[in-house]
Amino acid sequence: MSVDELSAYSISELKTLEKKVAKAIATYYERKKKAALAELEAKAKELGFSLAELTAAKGKGVRPASVAKYRNPDDPDQTWTGKGRRPAWFVTAIEAGKKPEDLEI
Repeated sequence: MSVDELSAYSISELKTLEKKVAKAIATYYERKKKAALAELEAKAKELGFSLAELTAAKGKGVRPASVAKYRNPDDPDQTWTGKGRRPAWFVTAIEAGKKPEDLEI
């Protein structure tokens, strides 16, 4: 559509067209994803599989969250599992003379 063609429209028609274009742009990638997904599902079905079968995660899976072992006495919302890097509050408490057992939950 050229600028000359657009000049024939009223301001109301141009604003309506602007809204439609903005919506088309906003939903473009979602529409492309849906089309790609439908195409992949059709190809998988053609090969005798479901797309879910072909994309199922393999391996160890998701680990459950570790249980907290230590709690900051000054801020009970701060906890640590005892694994990984020691949090600053834990190090500060140990340097202040507390024992790790004092901070256990």
